[in-house]
Formats: sequence, structure tokens, C-alpha cells
Amino acid sequence: MTNYRRSRLPGAAYFFTVTIARRNLDLLVRRIQDLKSAFRDEHERAPFVNVALVILPDHLHAIWRMPEGDSDYSQRWRRIKAWFSRALPLAERVSSSRKIKGERGVWQRRFWEHTIRDEDDLNNHLDYIHYNPVKHRLVQRVSDWPHSTFHHYVERGVYTVDWGGPKTGLDGDFGE
Repeated sequence: MTNYRRSRLPGAAYFFTVTIARRNLDLLVRRIQDLKSAFRDEHERAPFVNVALVILPDHLHAIWRMPEGDSDYSQRWRRIKAWFSRALPLAERVSSSRKIKGERGVWQRRFWEHTIRDEDDLNNHLDYIHYNPVKHRLVQRVSDWPHSTFHHYVERGVYTVDWGGPKTGLDGDFGE
């Protein structure tokens, strides 16, 4: 088995991409309440600061700030994925290697992680997360996607409600 090296800086902020196994499904938004429950349950069990989050049909992006002295985001993701998977009816095909390990076939095994380096890196990843529904052509305006922390950032004055929407004019380009 490959030994993946992950950054482990206690108290750091991390950007994540977590994806379901079958990318053509809308599982995460269809079962959004189960996913939210999994996040709430894990946050109560092992707190972290959810800096930003967008949930798309087949993947999600998040930025978490870990507590001082704690860098164990992998176990948090493992438990969130397991909680969500247990909430689903047994319907997916499960490979023999997953069966041996007691896994379901809901999620991709790995996830992408990036340590946030500085304020510019954080702001770039915040923009990336919040613009992602437009990038994937799920909506034309960031504010139209309901499963995002973008709305909290608008309330706090960080973004304007029209940020990331179509530019004025007939060119069809998207802003920022």
C-alpha cells in the first residue's frame, strides 16, 4: 500500500477536496441533511473551525482550521465519511478489496489536502471554494448556490452578493 505523506501542522488551516466514488451522482446534495448531520456529529466529537465549505453534487471543498496542538484531520474525515455512508441504504457496488476492509463504495478512498500558507493563499482558496458552483456550471451566480458558506461571508461583508456572477454586458464572461 502506498504511504501518502500529509502535512501535519497542529493548529494550521487546511484546504480539502473530498469526492464520492461515482462522480456522475448527485448524492451529496440529494442527501444534504445526512451530510450536515455527519459534520455536526464530528464537530461535537472533535472540534475544528469550518472556515469555508461548498457542497456540490459529487464532491465538496472545505477549509478547516485545526485546534492548537491537533492536526488529525484524517480521522475526522474518516468518521464523517463513515457516518454519511451508514445513513445511506445499501445500494452501491462494493469491490472485493473494499469488502475485505469493511468499506462501502460511497467515497473515493483518498482526499486532497493542502496546507494554507498565508493570508493570500487563504483568500485564493476562499474564492476557489465559493466560485466552484459557477465553475461547474451549476449556477450562473455564486449567490444562487445554497450549499455554501458564501452566504455567511456576504452577511459579514467579506463578499458582495453579486460577487462571482455574470458581468454586465453581452459577452457572457463571468466576473472574478
